[in-house]
Amino acid sequence: MTDNAQQQPPAPDSELPTQYAPADVEGPLYERWVERGYFEADAKSDKPPYTVVIPPPNVTGSLHLGHAFEHTLIDALTRRKRMQGYETLWQPGMDHAGIATQNVVERELGKEGKSRHDLGREAFVERVWQWKGESGGQISGQMRRLGDGVAWSRERFTMDEGLSQAVQTIFKRLYDDELIYRAERIINWCPRCLTAISDIEVEYQDDDGELVSMKYGEGDDTIVVATTRAETMLGDTAVAVHPEDERYKHLVGKHIRLPLTDRSIPVVADEHVDPEFGTGAVKVTPAHDPNDFEIGQRHDLPSITVMDEHAVITVHGPFQGMDRLEARSAIVAALRAEGRIVAEKRPYVHSVGHCSRCKTTIEPRLSMQWWVKVGPLAKAAGDAVREGKVKIHPQEMEKRYFDWVDNLHDWCISRQLWWGHRIPVWYGPEGEVVCVGPNEEPPTGEGWHQDTDVLDTWFSSGLWPFSTLGWPEQTESLAKFYPNSVLVTGYDILFFWVARMMMFGLYAMDGTPPFHTIALHGMVRDQFGKKMSKSFGNAVNPLDWMDKYGSDALRFTLARGANPGVDVPIGEDWVQGSRNFANKIWNATRFALMNGATVEGDLPDASRMSATDRWILSRLNSVVAEVDAYYDDFQFAKLSDTLFHFAWDEVFDWYVELSKTVFQAGGAPAEVSKRVLGEVLHVTLKLLHPVVPFVTETLWTTLTGGESLVVAEWPTDSGFRDADAEREIETLQSVITEVRRFRADQGLQPGQRVPARLTLDGTALAPHEAAIRQLLRLQPEGDSFTATATLPVAGAEVALDLSGTIDVAAERKRLAKDLAAAEKEKAQANAKLGNEAFLGKAPENVVEKIRGRLAKAEEDITRITAQLDRLPQA
Repeated sequence: MTDNAQQQPPAPDSELPTQYAPADVEGPLYERWVERGYFEADAKSDKPPYTVVIPPPNVTGSLHLGHAFEHTLIDALTRRKRMQGYETLWQPGMDHAGIATQNVVERELGKEGKSRHDLGREAFVERVWQWKGESGGQISGQMRRLGDGVAWSRERFTMDEGLSQAVQTIFKRLYDDELIYRAERIINWCPRCLTAISDIEVEYQDDDGELVSMKYGEGDDTIVVATTRAETMLGDTAVAVHPEDERYKHLVGKHIRLPLTDRSIPVVADEHVDPEFGTGAVKVTPAHDPNDFEIGQRHDLPSITVMDEHAVITVHGPFQGMDRLEARSAIVAALRAEGRIVAEKRPYVHSVGHCSRCKTTIEPRLSMQWWVKVGPLAKAAGDAVREGKVKIHPQEMEKRYFDWVDNLHDWCISRQLWWGHRIPVWYGPEGEVVCVGPNEEPPTGEGWHQDTDVLDTWFSSGLWPFSTLGWPEQTESLAKFYPNSVLVTGYDILFFWVARMMMFGLYAMDGTPPFHTIALHGMVRDQFGKKMSKSFGNAVNPLDWMDKYGSDALRFTLARGANPGVDVPIGEDWVQGSRNFANKIWNATRFALMNGATVEGDLPDASRMSATDRWILSRLNSVVAEVDAYYDDFQFAKLSDTLFHFAWDEVFDWYVELSKTVFQAGGAPAEVSKRVLGEVLHVTLKLLHPVVPFVTETLWTTLTGGESLVVAEWPTDSGFRDADAEREIETLQSVITEVRRFRADQGLQPGQRVPARLTLDGTALAPHEAAIRQLLRLQPEGDSFTATATLPVAGAEVALDLSGTIDVAAERKRLAKDLAAAEKEKAQANAKLGNEAFLGKAPENVVEKIRGRLAKAEEDITRITAQLDRLPQA
């Protein structure tokens, strides 16, 4: 487990300050890593590749806790693989974020009293590029603060020249294969942003609205429908009922009068209608509702658009020019005046979609847009997982993935924006439509013009795993680093980004999926499990915590909460606890260095080692194996917890403390333990490095004189195990723990020395008397020694003289309470074991457990009774 070519470090007390100051270390250390090119990836290398793409953050953004969480996990994976000898590429970059970026720049223009229309398209786009150059790199600096080991020389942007060529190429191919088409269909429309938006850009929340039941038709041909959007009734072109609903069979096929208009509309039978919901009849507005649009298609109904792009009513005189909400109230009032309102429910709480960018209520709207025919693409994406080409982790997330890709609707890819990849289609004066590839000249001449829309941001980010490697060119990087080894991303975008990458990757790369494994994580929440939000007042800027506690502390806290696919609660006190852990690593390593811990030379033979040395090396190798298994299963919380308890509890609190007496005694055993301690720290710091890179790098380079942990060799399990040593030290720990508990119960101060007689002959504890006395602050027994309390533990006996230090009455009271509890436990166990009916039904393992409880209770009774007998009378 030792690196080659180690050299003895300089005097440690001159190398390490007495306290760890993250702010003094992190920035310069990260820049040194970058300058040395540690994070770069060589496509010509003969090392096996390991590739992960960064889920590209929006160019408008800044590092939030979700980013910090995800980046910590990816960085841990890639740092470990780099240490394991892989040619590791963590691909960085940013997304142009169409709507978000356009909104930001439009707000900036608004401060100048201008709109984008005042500038015109070309000047506005130039203004956005200018903004990107000035402000768009903010998140890159924050990634450096966190310690992201990305290949900065390969940084990409979804609007850069190479990625733009990839977008145009795949659009052309899909178009030629008739997988992209233009059609008029229902989309999500934002009346504020004036564009179609994707499903992921719609946020649903419960709003107070109204449910209005209104009467259509006359006399026997009357039918009641209910709606939360009364303004859309102006565009109704039918009423639909279920074909088997006996209440309305006499109306199917008839036309009834639509109130407030001069039109009559048919009653149609459609299985989409739920006869058990409401009145069993629904109004059908094909131009303003996705379900109604489908009904309209099945029954060849006309689609009447009643609102413009600003959600202003465009039909029927009295309401024309009204905003949709204003019109809603006016139409309900007009229907009420005609006696058409049957019932009104206010408030009526229901789920309403809002634009995630501007929070405006979205409007389903019939619109001419560009679409991807996802059927064959989605099937390939589903089959790749079903056939095992791609694994989803955790596996239970597969069902959600299949539920999505197996029922995927065609994807609206056009956006009515100016910032983005412009759709490469030209229209001619005679209705010609020409799609232009990246190396083709667009048609020119009078009447020819390019489509004004741009592509959905997800279209370009869906190409990310291969466009960033130079596709459509057959580059060395593409050959080396595609497909990605793993995609680490949140389950919340499984359906949007992940599904699109799967579809495009399989299509563009001849059936090769974009990654081998999809590792899904949850969302970061506050310590009470609540979603973090500025509106909730619980949002946290991770930079604040990094400034206060160090980046390692934040990273370790996030990793320690990362169970696959499960949300992660986090609170500031947990980050503070991780800072304490970093300090503990620092102080323990500094102590070890000051006491001669070394990595020089081979490890001594086990025959020269004490049981304590063999125990810690045995445990170290077990931990190496455990950590490797957890990494391979993406169990970040478990690997972090394993390392925390091993480092803090076993190395620092036990091995370092047990070694103090050996160091003080000197001689050959001390030299052996110094080398063992150096080895344990050497390996432990390596194991910790991927999660807490800064403090471990500083300590490891001081300890070993090595170049950098970033390029050091990952430790492997040597196979060394010593079960006897592990049992011996566990026994020693139980003695020390029991006596410490007793001392605490008596109110003794940790440093208070107490005379004691140790009877250890014939036990495994005999070689450890000096350590026991030192750790428990036990003085040798004097001539006046009187055993006022005796603790039989693990076959040994520790007799203490507590004269003048113990409250005998309080101790008798405590022991009497413990004795009563043990006798109650014994009685309950005896009662169950004496019950024939219970024994006849209970499984054998349950019966054995109760027998064990009985034996333990009897042992406790014997022990406590003996302690009471040895106490002086109060």
